[in-house]
Amino acid sequence: MVFRTFGWSFAVTVAGLVFAAWQWGWEAFGIVLILSVLEISLSFDNAVVNAGILKKMNAFWQRLFLTVGILIAVFGMRLVFPVVIVAISAKVGPVEAVELAIDNPGRYEDLVTDAHPAIAAFGGMFLLMIFLDFVFEDRDIKWLGWLERPLARLGRVDMLSVCVALIVLLVSATTVATHAHISTGHADKSATVLLSGVAGLITYMVVGGLSGYFEDRLEDDEEHEHEENKEKKEEEKEEEETARDEGRPVSVAALAGKAAFFLFLYLEVLDASFSFDGVIGAFAITNHIFWMALGLGIGAMYVRSLTVYLVRQGTLDDYVYLEHGAHYAIGALATILLITIQYEISEIITGLVGVILIAASFLSSVRRNRAVGRVREHRGDS
Repeated sequence: MVFRTFGWSFAVTVAGLVFAAWQWGWEAFGIVLILSVLEISLSFDNAVVNAGILKKMNAFWQRLFLTVGILIAVFGMRLVFPVVIVAISAKVGPVEAVELAIDNPGRYEDLVTDAHPAIAAFGGMFLLMIFLDFVFEDRDIKWLGWLERPLARLGRVDMLSVCVALIVLLVSATTVATHAHISTGHADKSATVLLSGVAGLITYMVVGGLSGYFEDRLEDDEEHEHEENKEKKEEEKEEEETARDEGRPVSVAALAGKAAFFLFLYLEVLDASFSFDGVIGAFAITNHIFWMALGLGIGAMYVRSLTVYLVRQGTLDDYVYLEHGAHYAIGALATILLITIQYEISEIITGLVGVILIAASFLSSVRRNRAVGRVREHRGDS
């Protein structure tokens, strides 16, 4: 089951890492590996959410999401999107950006270095908003309770995350941005950082708004259909389960239509929005678009495989703190991005910060699961 589900992911991982080491050396191997781990961890909640929605769709729409969707996720968000970001920031065409990365890496590095303050401000604000919205929300499960409980109380104030993000942006524009690191030394990039930071904030709000729109539309459609066709849906569900158990294809006509279409659109928008944090966070680790595409592409394959695994198993993952660790890693990457406007930070150190936070949350989840298991065993014995 595991090999069948993750087989393509394993193959892509081996091929990608071998190619990176052969083409660029062991440094590229390490960076691609770190990017893969970060993408898997940061997108773990994406797989869980996708699985919860995907199981409601029939076999046709599931295949569409897992085939067409993977092309959009890997080649669109993980390959094309970083090139577009570099092209816009460096004010060159996307094709020219790729050609420079291949034929004139020195010039490409200078362009990316000069564009880094804009990229860092945009990405820093986007990632910071993801982190702030997470820590300001009151959650039933808390990893670092001493920190998350007071932050959740503060989160009752409307628009607090936006206010904090704007304050951070203003501080960054008046401190690190006044001596921003560029290819020729240092320069005042305050205006650039302010403009790019506001653009990152707007992008986050637009993406979140689109996801929310499709989610609300989906819930309205499901509620309406549930009220009108409750008995019919139960019969279709039983027929679908019987067909799957017998290995027969599920009827597309029975479960297709507007609801399935909105499900598909919602999943694609949601998947793209989850992809932003991994793509933008990658700029805190490396500016090399090919290393970025390899690492993020490998990670995206595992996210899709994990989605399929969760759907087929019918259960969600028990590592409850992993989402917390991923969001703390996002917050760390946001902070590092803003600091790198002026100061250079080793790519390895940047990558390891996120990996350490995610590993710590994973180990905490394992300890919690063991403790819960012991309590249940004790109750069973008594």
